Amino acid sequence: MSTAFARTDHSILGRWWWTVDRWTLVALAVLIGVGALLVTAASPSVADRIHVPTFYFVIHQGIMLVPTLILLVGVSLLSPRSIRRLSFVAFAIFFLLTALTLVVGSEIKGATRWIAVGPLSLQPSEFLKPAFAVVSAWLFARQHAARANGQFFPGYFLAILTYGAVVGVLMLQPDFGMTFVCTAIWFAEFFLAGLPIIFVLGLAVLGVVGLVGAYYVFPHIASRVDRFLDPASGDTYQVDRSLEAFIHGGLAGTGPGQGTVKLSLPDAHADFIFAVAGEELGLAATLFIVALFGFIVLRGFSRALKDNDLFVVLAVGGLFTQFGLQALVHMGSSLHLLPAKGMTLPFISYGGSSLLALGLGTGMALALTRVRYPGSDVR
Repeated sequence: MSTAFARTDHSILGRWWWTVDRWTLVALAVLIGVGALLVTAASPSVADRIHVPTFYFVIHQGIMLVPTLILLVGVSLLSPRSIRRLSFVAFAIFFLLTALTLVVGSEIKGATRWIAVGPLSLQPSEFLKPAFAVVSAWLFARQHAARANGQFFPGYFLAILTYGAVVGVLMLQPDFGMTFVCTAIWFAEFFLAGLPIIFVLGLAVLGVVGLVGAYYVFPHIASRVDRFLDPASGDTYQVDRSLEAFIHGGLAGTGPGQGTVKLSLPDAHADFIFAVAGEELGLAATLFIVALFGFIVLRGFSRALKDNDLFVVLAVGGLFTQFGLQALVHMGSSLHLLPAKGMTLPFISYGGSSLLALGLGTGMALALTRVRYPGSDVR
């Protein structure tokens, strides 16, 4: 890989370049490039259907990419201590904004997840996810550190309270998909922190009970599960069109911009953009996209597990769990392997809040996985 800075360059950017994981940067850049291509291919038909300028979504996505990249690189320059501080501030702000959506939020498709910030609409829970991952990691790690020094700190208890507060406000919106992702983050970190096996089994049982309870309490969840298990029980138009797109694309695809199924596929630029990739780029390219996500997640875990700081291991584990699980849910929904759930494909789907939040989360992960030489960083 060519070098952008000399090894003798001791500037902030020079030190960053020689300590950050450049292979993950390359993979993210490719992912962003694929996303720009697919939004350009998928969004014009959506824009025409809702009577806005043809390239409205393309232009908006391009504009939002600028602050996203600035945020990603800027956050990745920070030290672990600064990441901790940033996460606590972000958690406080976006938890309050997420709660505020219940009062002044805009209702879209039966849920109040958006809040107006000037001329823009913001989904605060998108930013709450990465902040929650890092805050929970610190609480778990802090209890371990206190115990090792013969002190007491109720990290596990505070982590449980934090999780309960986040899940509570998300379910009131309601946003079951976001709740599922936050639960997976929290459980993964708790497991890595050394959760006893009896508690692992206990939490697994509680998770099953929660899923069953959600099925009976929330009609929209029951409807999605029923349609997944028995397509004849309800409307499966989106999933049917999605599967048709993959079939039509075959191995090599129809070519960028040449797909036809997207013309009748709702949310083709967002919740079902993977189907557009299947039709226009084909099986080989979609497998390449899957491999990109797999590479980013596995490399992130590999880098984290080499670190001796438990906080870094847990935080990076939580952040990449979120990243990978979000991609998995999107792809699984598009292929009818999971019940349909509106969730963006990281760095590929259209969405301003999603892009900015991903910039924040991946920036944190890159900062925490940077090479840190003895004495080079203040924890």
